[in-house]
Amino acid sequence: MSHSPLYLRNVEPNQKIKVNILTTRMGGSHYAAVNALCAMIEQQGRPWEIRITDIDEILNRASEHNLIFDPVKKLLGIPAYEMWNQILQKGWTWLQPPLLLLLKLLIKLYHQSLIKIFEGYWQQEQPDLVVSLVPLYNRFVWESLQRVKPGTPYVTVLTDFVDCPPNFWIEPKINSYVVCGTEKAVEQAHCLGVTPRHIFPSSGMIIHPHFYEPIVAERRTSREILGLDPDCLTGLVLFGSQGSRVMLDICQRLERFRYKLQLILICGPNEKLAKALHQNQNKLPRFVTTFTKDIPDYMHLADFFIGKPSSPSISEALAMKLPVIVERNLGTLVGEKYNTQWVQEKQVGLVIPNFRHIDRAVEKLLQPGALETYRANIAEVNHRAVFEVPDILQEILQRTYQTTSSNTPQY
Repeated sequence: MSHSPLYLRNVEPNQKIKVNILTTRMGGSHYAAVNALCAMIEQQGRPWEIRITDIDEILNRASEHNLIFDPVKKLLGIPAYEMWNQILQKGWTWLQPPLLLLLKLLIKLYHQSLIKIFEGYWQQEQPDLVVSLVPLYNRFVWESLQRVKPGTPYVTVLTDFVDCPPNFWIEPKINSYVVCGTEKAVEQAHCLGVTPRHIFPSSGMIIHPHFYEPIVAERRTSREILGLDPDCLTGLVLFGSQGSRVMLDICQRLERFRYKLQLILICGPNEKLAKALHQNQNKLPRFVTTFTKDIPDYMHLADFFIGKPSSPSISEALAMKLPVIVERNLGTLVGEKYNTQWVQEKQVGLVIPNFRHIDRAVEKLLQPGALETYRANIAEVNHRAVFEVPDILQEILQRTYQTTSSNTPQY
């Protein structure tokens, strides 16, 4: 019995192609990438019907029906993704390595059960293309998809600068495509045995198209509206979607620059942190906000960025021409360690051992010509992956269609 991909033969000329985009609730970067990609697909008017597949939602429902076992939920009363988000919020990132090992072990133990769960899901969805913006889960998701619709193209788009093998982003044992945003990730894909034809380089990470749109608001006036000095050096402090209490320490350590520096602090949904920053007796001028969709506008008002060395944060800051200050130490997430090396190689910011040294880093930025040098280096970096990935997906669809057509008997 032939398993050639037949599904595109039945797509009518005016029928939209069904594209499922996979995401996860661990951190906020995966949903941010989904929103960015969906916004660009809509802007470009692609004839695709986009469906969002939240893997954690599916797994959570499965655990509630005792189809799989979630030891984290059993012990702590919360699912694994929620525990991970709390770890990020509290800054306990040193817990990542053992947690990652646990997740990989559970995925391996429940491999066949996970395949069966997602077989049922794909039976309902019947996608024409699956795009994964998540690590860890790609092998069993791909296998379940191929059991239901053999030949359906599966594309893993890395939202990290590099992979963290084994069995993280790139799964060489599956016949999927990978989109890599750095030369290092492309090299990893080749070394892991991915078919060269299935490797697509992009110029960086997917970030929202808003970061590329011109902002007409005048910086000085906008700063005054926020209660800030229109002419003072301004740093933007952002620690992912959950915020971090290290922001309090950063304010304290930058107190000595209070006549030369002011901060914009974005705390995500962390109301408790925002309240603490408001009530802090430190006299460093600041504007504090919680969750906002206006990050490009706030970055427009800043001169540099302070935050975690995540791929999205660095990419967004550089898109807004902001030099970055990030840290690297034992607590740095496994997937973010290379990012700090990249920042140093490209000379687009400063990497410090921890934020106890943030005052020394700011001192360097205050030196004559320092900001201008970093900005010149940033101008050499041109990350435009959000514009490139839809074209890559279109090419993969076209390849699949051509393969299908060549396999169709001629009468």
